[in-house]
Parts: sequence; C-alpha cells; structure tokens
Amino acid sequence: MSKVFRVPLAPARGGATTAPRAPHPATTGPPRCGIVAGCLSPHPPHLIYAENPPQNEPRSTGGWETLRWAYERLRARIREVHKPDVLIVHAPHWITMVGHHVNCVPNPRGISVEPIFPHLFRYRYDFRSDVELGEAIAEEASGLGLVTRTMRDPRVRVDYATIGALHLANPAWDIPVVSLSANNNPYFYSDASLEEMEVLGEATRRAVEATGRRAVLLASNSLSHLHWHEEPELPEDMEREHPYNNHQYRWDMKLLEAIRRGPTAPLRELIPEHIEATASETKAGSLTWMLAAMGWPKVAGDVLGYGTIIGTGNAVVEWLPEGSRHG
Repeated sequence: MSKVFRVPLAPARGGATTAPRAPHPATTGPPRCGIVAGCLSPHPPHLIYAENPPQNEPRSTGGWETLRWAYERLRARIREVHKPDVLIVHAPHWITMVGHHVNCVPNPRGISVEPIFPHLFRYRYDFRSDVELGEAIAEEASGLGLVTRTMRDPRVRVDYATIGALHLANPAWDIPVVSLSANNNPYFYSDASLEEMEVLGEATRRAVEATGRRAVLLASNSLSHLHWHEEPELPEDMEREHPYNNHQYRWDMKLLEAIRRGPTAPLRELIPEHIEATASETKAGSLTWMLAAMGWPKVAGDVLGYGTIIGTGNAVVEWLPEGSRHG
C-alpha cells in the first residue's frame, strides 16, 4: 500500500530543468544561493493562540513561552542572518491522496480553521507564493519518478499546519512561500518507507539551486504525538501541561540528543525507530524531506527549545549547511 501511488524512480539527471537566475535584488549577506537553513518547525495551534496575532480571532492570556521564545530566536536568525528569498514548508495536514502536490496559487487568501481546536485557531491568511520555484520543484520531482501535481485552485483552503509553521517562523509574512503536501501513504501507513521523502528533498534542492533562490526549509512536525483527549477549562493553564508519559519524553530526548551531537546521517535509522515508539508526527516525512534536501549534513542541529503541548513533544531546531555558521 505504501507504494501504490508511486512510479519507478528515473535515473538521476545531470542537469537542472530551469536556468539559474540572479538572486533576488533585496537579498544581502553572503553571496550564495541554495538552501541556507533547515528548521524543525512544529505547528501546534496553541502557539499562535498564545501570541494573539491580529490574524487569529480567539484571544488568550499567553502560555507555552519556552517554545514561543525559541521561535523568536529562530525568527531573528531568519531575518538577520539567512535573509531568504523564499520559505519552503512541508506540512503533515495538507494530505493528498495521490502523490505530492505543490501550491502554485500566486496569492492564497482565506481563513484557516483547526478542525479539533476551532476555539483556538481561526486565522485569516494572505500571502505570496513563489510560483516559479513551486513549478520547478514539481518538475524536478516528476522527473525523479514521484507522482507530482501543481495545485492552482485559489478556492482550496490552506491547512493550519502550513499556516502555523509559516506564521511562527515569519509573522510579518513578507517572504514568498512554497508549500508542499504530505502524501497519504507515508502519513497513514506505519510501515511506509520514507524513501519518497528523500527523493522529494533532492528535487527541492535541485529546484532551489536551478532557480537561484536563497531558501529556508520548514519541516512542520511535532515529535512524540500522543496527546490528551480533554483540555482544561482555560486552554493555556500551564499547570496542566506536561509530557504525555515518561516513555514519550525519554524517546524525544533520545532523538534530540542525537540531533545535538550530529551528524545527521544516524537519524536515517533513528527517525523510524522514534516514529514506532512514539507515534511521532515525523511519520509524515517533513523532517526526512528537509534533511535529505540538505544532503544529510555532517553537523549538529541547534535545539532552540523543547516543550509539550497537550502532552505532545515539540522542538524548534535549526540546521545550517556544512561550512556555514552564524555571524
């Protein structure tokens, strides 16, 4: 079942499908293009609810500060250090039944509602897509044997996981976006291979380099994903917030300790083990896609913060390409 919507992989092609172009005129900083950072960027709606941005209708009294402060540090790095032309996000709740889809609507606008927590997340979005890059990713992915489509219907509502990760990484919404769907197979079948996500990562890298973009990748995943089925009367009551159980917490720490040690290659085996042990949301493949797009860098990830939300484990983590460092 995990490979029912997949065609055989084509041999790797030597050239890119799109001619390189000059970096965006507004780009400053190091004179290089390509993937300049990758981030594990969990999307729980509670974090946006706690920030009270004007786009979100519900109001809160705060909460989950450790994760929100981690995102503040990540935002500063994106804006002051990486200065990307585009944010590329892979999110587990834009689920497509057949293949991998790329949002190529130039200006998605609407309201995104979290179906389980509509009292926390009713968010009005209005952003720009990098259609040229989105088309290039779809073309590269198709050439590598993945069933891939471009989504061009402006009536389709953008899912809350995409919106959540993008807002938390860049609440100004002044950087163009490419959003990728989560194919049904790797999300729902526990024995599904993450191999397709590595191929999608390779396609993403090729397209970014061919179009001359500076890109930051956002893997919109939580870690351990067992959670409470009832919430307190005040959702942001931090007295009620803690790991679902010690087993889930210890496995999150095992994964994060490996991330902090580096390199990333051992995560190829550890991520599936973590999924099996914790029902991790990384089963959607976003983290594997991001690390594969970066070539499984031989560096440690910078864990900016870890915390739980309704019992689930969440970490904000940044990886830089090999040879890069913060100024």
